[in-house]
Amino acid sequence: MTGLKPEHIQRYMSEKLASGRANGKGEPSPRTVRHHYVTLHTALGYAVKLGLLNYNVADRVNPPRFQRHQWQSLSEFGVSSVLEAARDSHYYPVFYLALYTGLRRSEILALRWCDVALLLCRLRVTRSLHQLPGGESTIRATKSERSSRVVSLPPSAAQVLQEHKEEQASQIAEIGRELRKDDLVFSDPKDRPLRPDTVTHAWLKLVRRIGLDVVRLHDARHTHTSLMLKQGVHPKITQERLGHASIQLTLDTYSHVAPGLQEAAAAGFDKMISPRHEDEAITQGLLTNY
Repeated sequence: MTGLKPEHIQRYMSEKLASGRANGKGEPSPRTVRHHYVTLHTALGYAVKLGLLNYNVADRVNPPRFQRHQWQSLSEFGVSSVLEAARDSHYYPVFYLALYTGLRRSEILALRWCDVALLLCRLRVTRSLHQLPGGESTIRATKSERSSRVVSLPPSAAQVLQEHKEEQASQIAEIGRELRKDDLVFSDPKDRPLRPDTVTHAWLKLVRRIGLDVVRLHDARHTHTSLMLKQGVHPKITQERLGHASIQLTLDTYSHVAPGLQEAAAAGFDKMISPRHEDEAITQGLLTNY
């Protein structure tokens, strides 16, 4: 490790970026290579802490920059339009849950019925489903303590899940078994998980049909958060629902919503104080006489 030099790391990143451009697939992308850099930087920092290195070599390297995707947020009308268009789709309850809870696709597809308390209108997020390069899926525990959380369900979302559960139980009964507590909420009749890319393609096909081409499935998460903040929900509650590591991450991600929140707060304050305006003349009179 002592022979590692900044140029070694710089060359590694340059070669990775070049291989991505050469194969035409865009992988590894600048964002992926930057993740490699962050992982290496963390490891080298730990080595410095242990006294194995005098300094962190990665500090002298310029990691690749990447442009973050400009995400979109649906309006209240947009949410209604998407769900109305999806009503007859097999993925309707998936999309409904994404918009009404802000859960990630991976978290939704890993849910089991034992994770959902319909009468209490809440669910527990403890796992996530990921698709491997070969097409197979794997389910892992959530990556952090914050990601593992309890999320309250709007009553309408609980009702959608109840109807989905009844339909799923009926389909499973046709192959000679009963719905189990550890069955996936979203699966085929043989309890095989839905393919993440198939769910995403279904979403894209849906939104394109109604003229919302730029809206990704992950934007359902942003939509849920933006609408909650606009209605005055405290950012701390929003952070807990999203499973963000810190409230600062939530505030930084959704800082663009702040101007609208400030306007609403100002209007609300004025509304709260306005009934007292009619007493203003009396108050001024008393002060003058005094």
